[in-house]
Amino acid sequence: MPTNPAKAFTAAGACVCGAVRIEIDVPVFWAWHDHSKASQHAQGCAYATYVGCWRSKVRVVKGARSIASFEDKASRSVRSFCRKCGTPLLYERAHSPKMVNLPRALFESGTGREPRYHIRIEDSPEWEYRGAKLSPLKGYPGVLCERARKRPRAAETFPPGWPD
Repeated sequence: MPTNPAKAFTAAGACVCGAVRIEIDVPVFWAWHDHSKASQHAQGCAYATYVGCWRSKVRVVKGARSIASFEDKASRSVRSFCRKCGTPLLYERAHSPKMVNLPRALFESGTGREPRYHIRIEDSPEWEYRGAKLSPLKGYPGVLCERARKRPRAAETFPPGWPD
């Protein structure tokens, strides 16, 4: 019988500039797409994808001094980010003090859960991609564009007094 317990699987994440490195034990508790106005504004995108972990499963392994935080007293939440490059790192809410939410994009490896939930989808902006057919944009490798929507033809109208 082994005397050392099996090492937990971990996922490593980092900010854009690499000043902050985070490790989490996987699998995470859950993963979801957050379409709320608050996440759109904080992340600068149509929706943010998060993974939720028990606080005890999250470790800052490098750059704790490079983390700055913003406390939103109205929502009773704290958003942390890298003070050097601005990458969002942690999202904490007062009503779940034992949980920490992290942007899924911080992690190159899997986190043990696929995001299958959508929160506040009714807040989705009208400009969000909604699965329209895409085609390559000529002259721009790797760029796809939505095809123009065909408009229904308006009924032909003639000026008043036009002969029948």
